[in-house]
Amino acid sequence: IISTVEFNHTGELLATGDKGGRVVIFQREPESKNEPYNQGEYNVYSTFQSHEPEFDYLKSLEIEEKINKIKWLPQQNAAHSLLSTNDKTIKLWKITERDKRPEGYNLKDEEGKLKDLSTVTSLQVPVLKPMDLMVEVTPRRIFANGHTYHVNSISVNSDCETYMSADDLRINLWHLAITDRSFNIVDIKPANMEDLTEVITASEFHPHHCNLFVYSSSKGSLRLCDMRASALCDKHSKLYEEPEDPSNRSFFSEIISSVSDVKFSHSGRYMLTRDYLTVKVWDLNMETKPVETYQVHDYLRSKLCSLYENDCIFDKFECAWNGSDSVIMTGAYNNFFRMFDRNTKRDVTLEASRESSKPRAILKPRRVCVGGKRRKDDISVDSLDFTKKILHTAWHPTENIIAIAATNNLYIFQDKVNSEMH
Repeated sequence: IISTVEFNHTGELLATGDKGGRVVIFQREPESKNEPYNQGEYNVYSTFQSHEPEFDYLKSLEIEEKINKIKWLPQQNAAHSLLSTNDKTIKLWKITERDKRPEGYNLKDEEGKLKDLSTVTSLQVPVLKPMDLMVEVTPRRIFANGHTYHVNSISVNSDCETYMSADDLRINLWHLAITDRSFNIVDIKPANMEDLTEVITASEFHPHHCNLFVYSSSKGSLRLCDMRASALCDKHSKLYEEPEDPSNRSFFSEIISSVSDVKFSHSGRYMLTRDYLTVKVWDLNMETKPVETYQVHDYLRSKLCSLYENDCIFDKFECAWNGSDSVIMTGAYNNFFRMFDRNTKRDVTLEASRESSKPRAILKPRRVCVGGKRRKDDISVDSLDFTKKILHTAWHPTENIIAIAATNNLYIFQDKVNSEMH
């Protein structure tokens, strides 16, 4: 079951993590000249086991191997690097290619065994011979013992030297070269745990300013922090919060207002947040309310009671920006995912399913109806499948290519050549 998807900074590689602790990396094939319309497809590039199940003997707790998040580091040489984390341990992996091997050793034979030195009568210069491409993945660093609670997000800083990891109550800042210590930059743990009213749900560094980061809470608020102000950023610089409409107040208000994901726009001017029913766009300069709010599945308002009973109301959906920050995407139930065009205010519901995803097939928009008249292709809100949910999505950094994780299937969609998103 796929638990995270992430494109690298060029979009040439796509990494997925799953509940079994594996990371699978897909590489985009180069476009062929014979078929210009057959844009590069993604094929498996490398698979490796990132985390194993562990047991915390002091707390008698099993630590799952499930990969919570993957983040690529900006590429600085021929090798690629990524961070992967489960609930407790973050690992830095290096991915390199080898397509040549040295041959003609003086002191070793073909199988690599040492020769008897008395038989060596002449010297030769070893040469590099081409060989089949090998992708090697090696663990470079293991950042352990930094978290008491479950790690929910990691984010690489724009200085390319540090990254942060967040759990329910604390955020730590790490240096990529130092594994045995981290700096605690946010700590919201109360002196008495009975006074606990909210937890951290997600956090991210600003894409351009290495001193700024944001974290979201289960109460629906966002806190922008500036590391220049103080070493411990418990006092936020800005608090983004939308006052609740008293007429909409219900037993479920607090649960559905919890923010499950926050993402800065590529420009760094806006933040995108996802709660249970909506996605919101916030302007960094306006704290009082979001500049845009989009209903993802408003038809579920009447179903909150049964969604609470089957625990779906606690699902954590992610959201994503396209490369130009003009369109946003997020997942829903029944393997539906939603896109909202910020300029035209048009939105579309699409379905990631094996039936509708033959190669080159065009996705038809789907509609959910709530009682009353139904059109031919509409699906009734009562027949939605809540076991099929799209929690994890990613958008290529520059092109209209999206990756959708639907339980144990990964779908990659791209827009038709020379056509608009819709």
